[in-house]
Amino acid sequence: MFIALLTWSLANYINLNHSGHLYMDKGVEVWQARLRSVSLRIGYVGNICWAFLFFPVTRGSSILPLVGLTSESSIKYHIWLGHLSNFLFLLHTIGFVIYWGITHQMYLMLEWSSTWVPNVAGEIAMFFAGAMWITSFRRIRTKMFEVFFYTHQLYALFIFFYLLHVGAAYFFMIIPGIFLFVVDRHLRFLQSRQRVRLLAARLLPSGMIELNFAKSPEVKYNPTSIMFVNIPSISKLQWHPFTVTSSSSMEPDRLSIAIKCQGSWSRRLFRSLSSSSSSSLDHLQVSVEGPYGPASSQFLRHETLVMVSGGSGITPFISIIREILHQTNQQQTDAAASSKLPHVLLICAFKTSADLAILDLLLPLSLDPSSHLPPRLHLRIEAYVTQDHHQQLDPAQKLIQTTWFKPNPLDSPITPTLGSNSWLWLGAIIASSFAMFLLLLRIVTRYYIYPIEREDGNYHFSYWTLWEMFLMCACVFLASSGVFLWRKKGTAVEGRQMKSMEVPTPTASPGSWFSDVEDRGVESIPHQSLVEATNVHHGGRPDLKKLLSECEGPDTGVFVCGPREMRHEVAKICASDLGENLHFESISFNW
Repeated sequence: MFIALLTWSLANYINLNHSGHLYMDKGVEVWQARLRSVSLRIGYVGNICWAFLFFPVTRGSSILPLVGLTSESSIKYHIWLGHLSNFLFLLHTIGFVIYWGITHQMYLMLEWSSTWVPNVAGEIAMFFAGAMWITSFRRIRTKMFEVFFYTHQLYALFIFFYLLHVGAAYFFMIIPGIFLFVVDRHLRFLQSRQRVRLLAARLLPSGMIELNFAKSPEVKYNPTSIMFVNIPSISKLQWHPFTVTSSSSMEPDRLSIAIKCQGSWSRRLFRSLSSSSSSSLDHLQVSVEGPYGPASSQFLRHETLVMVSGGSGITPFISIIREILHQTNQQQTDAAASSKLPHVLLICAFKTSADLAILDLLLPLSLDPSSHLPPRLHLRIEAYVTQDHHQQLDPAQKLIQTTWFKPNPLDSPITPTLGSNSWLWLGAIIASSFAMFLLLLRIVTRYYIYPIEREDGNYHFSYWTLWEMFLMCACVFLASSGVFLWRKKGTAVEGRQMKSMEVPTPTASPGSWFSDVEDRGVESIPHQSLVEATNVHHGGRPDLKKLLSECEGPDTGVFVCGPREMRHEVAKICASDLGENLHFESISFNW
């Protein structure tokens, strides 16, 4: 539908131009003028893409939740719009270069006009756009993420020169998306300046890391949320998103994330945490942005919940299971609670037996290892180890390394950026900053720009745009900084009063209990309820068709997170005749 919109817009632009007055330079033939006209209109169509480009990457968006989207789930739209807009801008640039060449006007490439579009600004913008575009292709992005990450920071220069090129009129055509993005980006910057309190880190034999942070009870989020993390000792500039595994209902003063060691950044973090030097583990400086996630917990509406995961794809399901565990405990203590919780089937596939330790994260660090799961929790886990044929773990791999960090007075718990009722304060920031922007723009235009135009005839084309960019950013910075600092006063005292907690460090990974349960006996297993609910299968992949066909409930939600092939296989099963009662939903953080 969006491509249809762009096609109609381009056809409409060209038709209106050809049916009216066609702009022609001296000595230019009609076909050459039409080439210029088409190239110009292609740029107009690319500007329509820009009107929507920034909505998906506004993480704290006030728009996306209205249509049931989150920033991470809609990032693909940003990618599509980015590819499409860059392709159109490339055609726009090539068309004008050809036009200038065949009409012997190549000198216009170096022109910065004071009365019309500055061509040099467009060429500089295209240079930055090309660098970001080339490094954003999947092959380069996945193999050389740091190149993609650092190159993509050129977006600020791209926006600056692009807006200088298109001018004030077309700036207002795309201002809603850019305005909301600038508001969100500045609030994220303010949050990231705070150092958060890291309580503990758990290193699993599989190479998984769980980081546990202190947080304010005001921080509320739903399962499958993500949080961006920066650790200056690893990299001062890199921010990486990780899945939140905790439940804000179950752990009101704690937030945990899971990190799978796959890239250079996570491997350096794992080596740092597993170092034998105790002094390096006393404290770890961390900054965060988020958490960001869905506006509601849709999984609770199903009678049966089937979660299919591959490898580290299990991490978003950990938060779901913890949330259901909390809801179950609430029902046991509250006799008036009548809502029915879904039966849960977790189908997880791992490569090696060491990966079974990830199942340890199903229970939070703060939970007593001897605790039993509530009897009302209907949980069944089918774990498949594809590359090991009933091999037990090396005893050295059974240990979990837990590191507790000393509190630092400069650190504070994770707090909501705008405190409680953040949506109300965000609305106040957007409304007040935009009203201030329009008012100041009116004052500058009426009392500064118009007098110059009346005296000299024209005000510099680029200066108009510079004024608008400056006033927009200034108003956003003033409004958002003022509200942020005002709300920060209310949470500062509470944050300083929170104390870190410690619990006994386990000496073995519960994941190892699943691999040698036959040798122990049920009575000797601390998490016997969790282990009894788990069936471990070695040397094969799960028969997803058989497992899903056994789900006979009338309303079964099927959530899948893992490799692309797995997601497509589950989608085909749910779309077949066997899946009449299956409601499919894919959770993917790979872009």
